[in-house]
Amino acid sequence: MAQIPNNLAIIDTVEISQVQATMNKITQFQQVIQKTLHQGHDFGIIPGTDKPTLLKPGAEKILMMMGLQSEFEIVDSTRDFEKGFFQYQVRCRLLKGDMVITEGLGACNTREKKYLKMDPYTMDNTVLKMAKKRALVDAALLVASLSDVFTQDLEDMDISGRPIDKQKVYTDQDGTISKAQAKRMFALAKGNPDIVRRVLDDYGYEKSSEVEKVKYDEVCKKIELMTQELEQAQGDEVQTQTDGN
Repeated sequence: MAQIPNNLAIIDTVEISQVQATMNKITQFQQVIQKTLHQGHDFGIIPGTDKPTLLKPGAEKILMMMGLQSEFEIVDSTRDFEKGFFQYQVRCRLLKGDMVITEGLGACNTREKKYLKMDPYTMDNTVLKMAKKRALVDAALLVASLSDVFTQDLEDMDISGRPIDKQKVYTDQDGTISKAQAKRMFALAKGNPDIVRRVLDDYGYEKSSEVEKVKYDEVCKKIELMTQELEQAQGDEVQTQTDGN
């Protein structure tokens, strides 16, 4: 029976120069990532914390830079239509041609806090997509040796050392806005439901409750702009009538 080598014996078999070369490449790649990824799109700040978090677009960029393809497998799932509970556990494999380079795991279910107030029967596909997204990010962090970059406490600095603003960046891009946020849209429209309706139509939303968190600021700005344009048009009309009299 072969004797299992101890840690020192394993270290003795390692070629130090090769290890140093690999570590240098990892450092160089991390520097490229820091210069390439953009805060607020590729990575963000989880509300309530100051830790950079890799988002799906950033993970996809990493895969593209490394020439990797992703492959997903549902390893466990529950679709209970009687109780309204849905959960998925997904494995993401990263491949170089036919070779599996690494794997990541992700899970999501309808009993997570952010989904509790939502209709679970409409969340089946949402939690599946979120599980896939988490698995993809997990795999990307592993293959690029970026866990330290995106988990260290950087206080008020982003991964490239620049001061961050305190804008919230939601990692759950499938989440929808709250009732309070929906009310704010109508407040920005100064109570004019037609303006809100037109903006929602432009984005393909049937109801204000369908607005995605990541689109909320953009939608609000468009409502404000339409409101200002309408007020300007009404003011010009009044002025024209006054001049005519």
